Amino acid sequence: MVPSLPPWTQEPIAHYLDLLDRWNSTHALTALEKEQRFEELILDSAALLPLLQPLPPGSRVVDFGTGMGIPAVPIALARPDLELFAVDRSRKKIAFVRQAVLELGMANLEPVAGQAEVIPPLRGHAGVAKAVGTLELLCEWWRRHGLPGAPLLALKGSQGPLEAPPGVRIRTHPYRLPSRGERMVVEIRLNG
Repeated sequence: MVPSLPPWTQEPIAHYLDLLDRWNSTHALTALEKEQRFEELILDSAALLPLLQPLPPGSRVVDFGTGMGIPAVPIALARPDLELFAVDRSRKKIAFVRQAVLELGMANLEPVAGQAEVIPPLRGHAGVAKAVGTLELLCEWWRRHGLPGAPLLALKGSQGPLEAPPGVRIRTHPYRLPSRGERMVVEIRLNG
């Protein structure tokens, strides 16, 4: 499967990428080249959308280590019926996400500055993460912030499942990026 986004997100995604480019020139938010950003940030995030499809309107999704709002921004634009929390300890990156929320009118995305292990529990119906921590660390955060039985979806490379700590159930969902190759979403369900 090659990830895709709904057509109505094209214009706001272009605006987001322009905003990222402007901020990146003075705030060094990402080392990715401009030409790589759509595929590596946006399309990669879109791989989560089919797995979030079963969530009913009003469900809470927690994005751990959101950085520049990835994957929270593409999810918020594609699923305006969900309530997203973009968590990151970097105040500079959260400031950027706040600006994106304002400029793109994403009333369903709340930036949260702080450490996942310290902020009050967010009671998520689903958790997401890209390029942050090991699965073991993500599971620790999810125990604090996820509702019982709720899935944690981590964007990982082919070695992702090997990071899974004992006592969790995992399922992998492979996908392919046009020039970046094979990837997978590791779906984690905590036991007990």
